[in-house]
Amino acid sequence: MGFKKAEFVTSAPSLDVCPKPYFPEICFAGRSNVGKSSLINALVNHKGLARTSNRPGKTQEMNYYQVDDKMYLVDLPGFGYAKVSKKERERWGRDIRDYLLERSTLRLVIHLVDIRHKPTDLDEEFFYWLGINRLPFTVVLTKGDKLSHNKRQQSKARVKRILDEMNIEVPIIISSSEDNIGVGEIKELIYEFAQFDD
Repeated sequence: MGFKKAEFVTSAPSLDVCPKPYFPEICFAGRSNVGKSSLINALVNHKGLARTSNRPGKTQEMNYYQVDDKMYLVDLPGFGYAKVSKKERERWGRDIRDYLLERSTLRLVIHLVDIRHKPTDLDEEFFYWLGINRLPFTVVLTKGDKLSHNKRQQSKARVKRILDEMNIEVPIIISSSEDNIGVGEIKELIYEFAQFDD
């Protein structure tokens, strides 16, 4: 199972300028600098496709990548970045909320969390918000190569406890864009939710 072709399509600042809702969409959400662009590049095996940056908050619009002429991967702006103005953060939050609730072709939200750190209050709020709005999502713990196997499992168990307390049951996948850990598992999930055959 693999993606054969991927290309950048557009950056959309709000729902009303997103591409026409034709292809199924998988979106990537999480705090700034959590590794969304790196994961997208690893999934499509194209290192330079999604622009990565050491400067958090660089992704300020919804970046659309078309894969194999049959689906979109959508990189959402990172949330919780303090150096962006309060007004700008509120705009991002409103635009992302509109996209998540109203985009008819959205099939799955992939919520990325840095495996080295406890999920922040914003992460936990987002888990709960996705749950109460019945949006299908998975939690991907990024940068798994930075921890030992035991530490990775402890982090995964910690996230599972948080979700259990919210009565939410979703897949939790450990990943590393550097070592390709979990990339195949994430692809399988994408295929399952996008609802098309290889």
